[in-house]
Amino acid sequence: MTTHQESLLPGTRRALLHRIAVAQTEGRAPSLVAAVVRDGRAVWHGARTSVDGHGPDETVQYRIGSITKTFTAVLVLRLRDEGLLDLGDPLEKHLPGTGVGEATIAELLAHTAGLAAESPAPWWERTPGSLRPELSDVLGEQPLLHPAGRRHHYSNPGYALLGALVEEVRGAPWEEVLRAEILEPLGLHRTSTRPRAPHAGGWAVHPWADALLPEPLEDLGRMAPAGQLWSTTGDLARFAVFLARGDDRVLGAESVAEMRRPAAPAESADVVDGITYGLGLQIQHRNGRLLVGHSGSLPGFLASLTISVADDVAAVVLTNCTSGPLPGAVAADLVRIVAEAEPRIPEPWRPLREVDPAVLELVGQWYWGTHAFGLRATADGLLLLAPLTGGGRRARFRGNGDGTWTGLEGYYAGELLRPVRRLDGSLSHLDLGSFVFTRQPYDPEAAVPGGVDAQGWRGIG
Repeated sequence: MTTHQESLLPGTRRALLHRIAVAQTEGRAPSLVAAVVRDGRAVWHGARTSVDGHGPDETVQYRIGSITKTFTAVLVLRLRDEGLLDLGDPLEKHLPGTGVGEATIAELLAHTAGLAAESPAPWWERTPGSLRPELSDVLGEQPLLHPAGRRHHYSNPGYALLGALVEEVRGAPWEEVLRAEILEPLGLHRTSTRPRAPHAGGWAVHPWADALLPEPLEDLGRMAPAGQLWSTTGDLARFAVFLARGDDRVLGAESVAEMRRPAAPAESADVVDGITYGLGLQIQHRNGRLLVGHSGSLPGFLASLTISVADDVAAVVLTNCTSGPLPGAVAADLVRIVAEAEPRIPEPWRPLREVDPAVLELVGQWYWGTHAFGLRATADGLLLLAPLTGGGRRARFRGNGDGTWTGLEGYYAGELLRPVRRLDGSLSHLDLGSFVFTRQPYDPEAAVPGGVDAQGWRGIG
């Protein structure tokens, strides 16, 4: 991917370079590379390295660890969108004989199936995958630790099962399906299951001395769908654009938006920290900004892909050491630097292409009891209901073609908004999931549940 350095201001570019330089120095990383995406393209690439001479660029591969899980999740959502499975299906329906078949596909995607975090010893990340040739070797004798659906418990074996599910339904190896259905359509030509030159070597840095130890580069075998991939900042920049916008050749915008929505119950500590998990994506609230993406780690490598959809900014950070820098924090800071220094310029306001009199009749001020709301028709053909003052329930509604509207988000997601008319055809009130919205507070001419006191409003005397 060609980067466009000139599209960021010089001060912004220097701030980005300073942030990764501090991370590489303080984290004692052999090398650290990063990229920033804005408006659907990479606009900055930076690198810091301990080796004199040419530093790594956007074509050098690093191992990306659990960012692989997001690729696997995309493959599963593709199967759903093709009607080959449902996310509510138990695994047993499509992949029998695992011993954990009661877990649903959605639970596996969101790490809520109750599975153990790791496969049985020896440590799978530093040993050959040939030691675990079957799924039973990945799961072990006690694969379930928690009741399904009750808590988020990150599980690497869970994504090994999802990779096996893809293979079973497609009738082809996970690696081949990945290449045909994601890597080739998106042009991710430098993403692969095995390293391709040029690539970084993985290192451990001694915690008490500036000394290095090479880490083994194992093929993970059955665990590959959980963490096998190698990639570059250039390829992950393209992948970030896809995760923010969708691509009908791979997965549409509505399905990638579904991946970005919380799908797992948060632990108490997670609520405090502002983090949760979607369908193959980590979600966090950081410094007032909603970020989605995924982190990754394997011996010798750390990685982070972080996206702020609202700001249309994403960042990729890759490094080749087992511990030290915090790529997730660095990536979040890169997003923040760009979003704050060069805030997104909104699209021009444009009026509706056509004005529907029936819709115009609905808009304006409404009251739910004494709570004042405004209902607005937007240029995208939706209705927006929001409190006139303060916080409260707000939602967009999509027309159903029969005069009713369905909520798209928040408290009113899936709820029906129905205009109720009098015998003469005039509009009486709105019924929203049994809530009555009237033009005046407790309008006596509307069917307010419980009725309205006949004496009407009065003073205290």
